Amino acid sequence: MTKDATDPPAADHGGPDGRGTPVGRRLVLGMLAAGAAGIAAGPVLQRAYDNTIGSAAQNDPTGISGLLPAGGGFRYYSVTGSVPHKDERTYRLTVDGLVRHPADYRLADLRRLPQTRIVHDVQCVTGWRVPGTPFEGVRLATLLDAAGVSPRARAVRFTSFDGAYSESLTLAQARRKDVLVALRMQDKPLGHDHGGPARLYVAPMYFYKSAKWLSGITVTDRVEPGFWEERGYDVDAWVGRSNGRDDAPTS
Repeated sequence: MTKDATDPPAADHGGPDGRGTPVGRRLVLGMLAAGAAGIAAGPVLQRAYDNTIGSAAQNDPTGISGLLPAGGGFRYYSVTGSVPHKDERTYRLTVDGLVRHPADYRLADLRRLPQTRIVHDVQCVTGWRVPGTPFEGVRLATLLDAAGVSPRARAVRFTSFDGAYSESLTLAQARRKDVLVALRMQDKPLGHDHGGPARLYVAPMYFYKSAKWLSGITVTDRVEPGFWEERGYDVDAWVGRSNGRDDAPTS
């Protein structure tokens, strides 16, 4: 799951090539009971988590510590052990593939574009929901229009600077008004644990589609299954109409 509330990927310095070891779906699902117990324990244990396990998760090569609950009803999930931090100086978002005008965006470039604020519930495919969560950023359609999409294009692939995670949408899905490159969440700059400094946000789909730590947007001629879809999740992940679940649509 893209993990966070099913946030995406995570990643980086675990193997000989500098990437972490991916964490499998079975392990994620197996840790849900521990996560639920942590949420029930309340604010005192939550503060203890933030001060201990929360920081340790960034250097955990197994990714297991990242399956426990984090603040605000969300959870820090990672499909690899750790993720490098990016900031104003180091962050870049690349738009390429079947486009006439490939581009690289810095955070300042993205902030100068028109911003859209969306308030929706966030629904994790594992069953939990964070209601009324504001996201703010640039409509993905704005970046696609600026790039000049080829008539041969049918889909968009997203990659993460964790070195492991990927996602895809059809071109029609990517052009929806409720699909953003998000820079803010809950009316604050998007923090690292939630996929910052920029992430994908696909409001009507399960949260694994909202890839964290977004680094690449590539226009393609077909849908390419993402990290979790290669491991059994649905490519079309509409809340309540996919993955064998009947959750109420996010609103």
